[in-house]
Amino acid sequence: MSPSSVSVKMLKSVILIGGPQKGTRFRPLSFEVPKPLFPVAGVPMLQHHIEACAKVPNMKEILLIGFYQPNEELNRFLLNAQQEFKISIRYLQEYAALGTGGGIYHFRDQIVSGSPEAFFVLNADVCSAFPLTEMLSFQKEHGEPNSFVILGTTANRKQSMNYGCIVENEESNEVLHYVEKPSTFVSDIINCGIYLFNPDIFQHIGAVFQKNQQDMLLYPYDGEEPTNGWHRAEAIRLEQDIFTALAGQGKLYVYKTLSFWSQIKSAGSAIYASRLYLNQYHTTHPERLASNKEGGPKITGNVYIHPTANIDPTAVLGPNVSIGTGVTIGAGVRVRESIILHGANLQDHCCVLNSIVGWDSTIGKWARVEGTPSDPNPNDPYAKIDSETLFREGKLTPSITILGCNVTIPSETPASFLWS
Repeated sequence: MSPSSVSVKMLKSVILIGGPQKGTRFRPLSFEVPKPLFPVAGVPMLQHHIEACAKVPNMKEILLIGFYQPNEELNRFLLNAQQEFKISIRYLQEYAALGTGGGIYHFRDQIVSGSPEAFFVLNADVCSAFPLTEMLSFQKEHGEPNSFVILGTTANRKQSMNYGCIVENEESNEVLHYVEKPSTFVSDIINCGIYLFNPDIFQHIGAVFQKNQQDMLLYPYDGEEPTNGWHRAEAIRLEQDIFTALAGQGKLYVYKTLSFWSQIKSAGSAIYASRLYLNQYHTTHPERLASNKEGGPKITGNVYIHPTANIDPTAVLGPNVSIGTGVTIGAGVRVRESIILHGANLQDHCCVLNSIVGWDSTIGKWARVEGTPSDPNPNDPYAKIDSETLFREGKLTPSITILGCNVTIPSETPASFLWS
């Protein structure tokens, strides 16, 4: 069934953007910019989600839910996105972290306002082709009219246990069993953090909310914050509290995508996500990809260059490189598998590999900045990027090199003097 043949009255989308204490694995980069606004493949991470939602027919509004304090950067992004995509985009601020289910339940009146037939919920920290119209078609063809859909993909056996695991009926695609991060192997189908709901979902979340309230009466909270009882009742997780209970009831289905998907939990995974999006630009945004031109730098593979960047024609860039606004790149510079952020200055003959160079940082002449890639196993088609931990088995885990804001690397600094 083609997406245009799917009859839908009106749709909304909700993007869960989290809050400041949720970006700890993204430090030091999340000190300077909210994680959802960090540039991936040349545009803020959130813009990929918004663009995908805005393309869906009958999409009337996009709501961002999180507990960031409203700030100038977020407001400016929302204003620009509304103008570019010609759609209403609003930010709804939680009073505290309410979980993936609690946030949408708290703002349920805003979501159901205007009587949408269905709405998408997307986690901000995923990178995906976002097959939203395909999920709509799937929902029309599977199960009851009021069923819910999880986007799933296949992982290898070992890595699947780091995600929500889905056991499906292979004929109907109904979710029979759902376990979040099991301790033993359950299924190689994992939850992608992208959902299609209808307003009926709030009945199921409401039942959990009422149970939480009853539990609070039976077991009063006697910790340091006796005033946060309402928060305890409202903090609800879609994955553990809702999907686990709905599995096997004929209400929950999984649409498995063969397109790319990855989490963006750490800065290292941002470089991998950038590679996936840059590759997608061949079909979605070829104008964003740099090409070899007379008088320009040598381009190898997929490279994004902001028009305001000043790059010497003897520089060599790529593959998988994103160059931000106002960046200066000198003669003979080599950049590969890296993100160069606003205002950075890469001086003559320096070399940057597997790194993120922070805002307004400077890399001196002939210096070498090199990290260790954290890519999935290229020989395993179902491999996902591993969750990075600082230490593994008592040893410092090699990772990409991250330079924060206003860092200066002196000239002729070898890579061995840099701690990634």
